Amino acid sequence: MLIAVIVALAVGTYAFRVSGVLLRDRLDLPTWARQLLPVAAAALLAALAATAALTEGAGFAGWARPTGVLVGVVLAWRRAPFVLVVVAAACTTALLRLLGVP
Repeated sequence: MLIAVIVALAVGTYAFRVSGVLLRDRLDLPTWARQLLPVAAAALLAALAATAALTEGAGFAGWARPTGVLVGVVLAWRRAPFVLVVVAAACTTALLRLLGVP
């Protein structure tokens, strides 16, 4: 049963993605909608990142994780290498949790 559910979800996901490619020329969006789509994608990605950074389960994740994310954002903004950004964010979060910050 589990395999059937996984296969059904995989087929549905693939069909959803392929439909965008196949129907692209048939769908005529207004100019304002075409200009809004990239902004909407960026806003959705930012909302997902904020949710993952600030919440755990149904509540606040504590101060260690958002602080680590903030360190990563600052380093990325300063154009630090990606590995350094990830390691610094993880080390900041781990150090704060080691010190007892939730």
